[in-house]
Amino acid sequence: MFLNKRDFPRVHFYDQDFVEIYDRTWAWIADPWTSGGVNSGIDKIRFFQYPDSRVLDSFEQVFSSFFLVYSNRIYAASNGLDALYALQEPTGAIRARYDIETGKPVFSSTNPEGIGLPLFAWAEYNLYHKTGNKKRVKDVMPILTKQWAWMESTFRRENGLYEVPVEATGMENSPRGSAKYLSDWNAAMAMNALYLSAMGDILNDKDASFQFKRAYFSLKTRINSLMWDNDAGFYLDLDADERRLSTKTIGGYWPLLAEIPNEEKSERLIAHLKDPKLFGTEHPFPTLSADHPDYDRKGNGYRGSVVPAFTFMVIKGLEKYNHYEMARDCAIRHLYFVLDSMHQEHEPGHKRDPRPVFWEAYQPQNEGKAVWAERPEWPRPQFLPFTGLSTITLMIENIVGLYISLPRKTVDWIIPNLEIMGIENLSLKRNMITILSNKSGRGWEIHMESEKLYYFTINVIGKKKKTLPIPSGKCSMLIDKI
Repeated sequence: MFLNKRDFPRVHFYDQDFVEIYDRTWAWIADPWTSGGVNSGIDKIRFFQYPDSRVLDSFEQVFSSFFLVYSNRIYAASNGLDALYALQEPTGAIRARYDIETGKPVFSSTNPEGIGLPLFAWAEYNLYHKTGNKKRVKDVMPILTKQWAWMESTFRRENGLYEVPVEATGMENSPRGSAKYLSDWNAAMAMNALYLSAMGDILNDKDASFQFKRAYFSLKTRINSLMWDNDAGFYLDLDADERRLSTKTIGGYWPLLAEIPNEEKSERLIAHLKDPKLFGTEHPFPTLSADHPDYDRKGNGYRGSVVPAFTFMVIKGLEKYNHYEMARDCAIRHLYFVLDSMHQEHEPGHKRDPRPVFWEAYQPQNEGKAVWAERPEWPRPQFLPFTGLSTITLMIENIVGLYISLPRKTVDWIIPNLEIMGIENLSLKRNMITILSNKSGRGWEIHMESEKLYYFTINVIGKKKKTLPIPSGKCSMLIDKI
């Protein structure tokens, strides 16, 4: 049963399977909401949560916000982030994982500080552009500034890089040997500074903008000079003596999202995504390069598995360097593998789930869920915190091709060619919009409906780019005439 199906944005696309799984995802999202235990400090906040887990995980909450923001405000996109902020310690620390019942941090022997990837500013910047809520930026800036100061004092070393355990990257069994300075965590920290600076600009806070911009450029310079390996054409981890190691992981693509490489470096990095011997496997993109001795065709945790959160990260990095067509092709290939893997049986001894199943991770060279012999409970079934990125966010932003900024009042439609597709009843705050393309006797036509004025850019890659003000009410335009 699809609850409130008409209240969510409706997508139109020529492949009906994509549309159906988009609709199904919204129906499934209705169930896994929870709040903390009575004395947890988060008992008043209802947040989206994987139902079989009683752990509040920052990685999952950050990525969930990227698709919940498209629910037309039916579901709160920021509550999971607010729950994490509510548990911030006086030092500024926000741990990667918390016990939901008690609100206490979850530590491990391999990650004694409970640190995760620093992605909050990225998530908040995205929420701002999808909701236009400037007050929220003002409210969270002190929280994130305090967290920044804690990470600086705890993990920054004399060489200007940050030292954290491999577990902090979200890839716990990644074979990274003697790595001490991790390329992905350092790039994520640079991205954190980049978006904190942008949030300073939103608030017209010149001091914050300058402080974080300076931190960003300083870290960017260090990553480029120390971690870029010209022979490998890749960002690599460093050992204790600052020697580059040889393992190439999907983490080497966080620098794209952080806008760290110049054009020449980015082209070399992106070329590896097309190479089937590296990251260009049939199902893009494995967590470990296919030429590594520990690469596993069945995944084996983070030794080859395709994890939708990291696939999303790479696709958003491709956008930063205007590789929209490649980003779309990879999103479509990824979604086909998700679809083809949905109706497979569970492992022997597991209860058969009659519903189609989303997985936390997939095999890189075959359809089906990833396999990790030492952890038979992994990947988790029906894992919406990651696969919602594929079926909702990638569907809207990359496959249909719509990019929205509420503060700028802009909608960009970036597509490689015109097809019958679009979106219906997408809420831009208090403005519902519809954009649909189809072919009539007069040629390709775009039909639009809006309650308020906004600016629409049609970008048929390599053929036509035009920005037009779209008035309130209904209108249509012939592509050949603009």
